Amino acid sequence: MPIKTFLGRMRSKTECAPRHSISWIVWSWIGAFLGILLVGLLNRLWPISATDHIFLIGSFGASAVLIYGTPHVPYAQPRNLVGGHLVSALIGVAIVSWLPVMMELQAALAVSTAIFAMHLTRTLHPPGGASALIAVIGSEQVHALGFEYVLRPVLGGVLVMLLVALVVNNLRDDEERHYPRCWF
Repeated sequence: MPIKTFLGRMRSKTECAPRHSISWIVWSWIGAFLGILLVGLLNRLWPISATDHIFLIGSFGASAVLIYGTPHVPYAQPRNLVGGHLVSALIGVAIVSWLPVMMELQAALAVSTAIFAMHLTRTLHPPGGASALIAVIGSEQVHALGFEYVLRPVLGGVLVMLLVALVVNNLRDDEERHYPRCWF
């Protein structure tokens, strides 16, 4: 492919989307605040360690952006949210548990294999890749959990965030905010 053609493909074809209304932004804030707060409080109810707030994994921040900020997009739907995190977490833990190679190779394999598996299962959720990566690069407490990492913090946290998304996104009488668009 000629360089001019290659570089030409990087030009935008459309304009960026306009900013959402202040009301939309406030409801996104409310959902993210409640979802992350409740997941964080799971540590008090179901402690793994007194010092490691393991339920607050980084991938949940990215999920909050999707399910509360853009609940209408395909990657934010429940199948993608729950399935993407679970598939990815399983892969990350399996690679750490069964493949004794350098961490950088484990990380690359976990993320790329998670993407592959999410595509196959139709559960593509970008933060799922982070859940796979966290299983590899996480603390000793994360590694000590083994496959329990998939259940807590991942499944427990995702289900709390999903419940908050179902409530908050449907409180407003706004069809664009209606959640979910599809379950399966």
